[in-house]
Amino acid sequence: MLRAVIVEDEYLAQEELRYLVEKHSDLEIIESFDDGLAALKYLQTHPVDVLFLDINIPSIEGMLLARSLHADARPPFVIFTTAYKEHAADAFELEAFDYLLKPLNETRVKGVLNKLALAAAPTDTLTEQRHTLHLMRDNRIRITDTADILYAAANEKTTLVYTPDGEFYVPYTISELMTQLPANFFRCHRSYCINLDKITEIEPGLNSTYHVFLPGISDPVLVSRGNLKAFRERMQL
Repeated sequence: MLRAVIVEDEYLAQEELRYLVEKHSDLEIIESFDDGLAALKYLQTHPVDVLFLDINIPSIEGMLLARSLHADARPPFVIFTTAYKEHAADAFELEAFDYLLKPLNETRVKGVLNKLALAAAPTDTLTEQRHTLHLMRDNRIRITDTADILYAAANEKTTLVYTPDGEFYVPYTISELMTQLPANFFRCHRSYCINLDKITEIEPGLNSTYHVFLPGISDPVLVSRGNLKAFRERMQL
């Protein structure tokens, strides 16, 4: 079970967040603080997995507190909670996990908690269960057989995953996704991986590339020149 701390100087806001977290996740909230310095002293000797952090708090503001923890060997997932959306850019520069605007929206909080559960899942557990993946869309998790996945596309720090039921995403990179997929998936480009069993047509492209067509997908997926030889070997072309 993941352990969490709330740092929020308004008591009612603390209680609302605690209620929503306990309602929609298995997180264990072990402490709450209304002061940044008190929270920092505690966190220096009590490492936690998740930190819900308001920005405008007494003693040490939230950004400074997050920055001081950022250098730790294993920093917590930081989720900022604030009424001021202009701080969003600074939050993500600190590689914050997410950003919740107040007043809190229950659906949004639930979505962030679902995303957190996926991101914090042990890699070995995911690998053991690689015949299925937890895909996300509209704040819901879809448990999907990997045999149903057509292809995936890199999207910054997340990865878009395409199935016959449409577009989903996972909250990690395409390289991390590849470690969880079975052998019939092929990294055809730095931005794409494809399910070789789903290919319906292969078309030669320019500059020693291929275009791969998949059922229900209008645009072909590119096989880059650097991956062409391995692709030809896998497909016995």
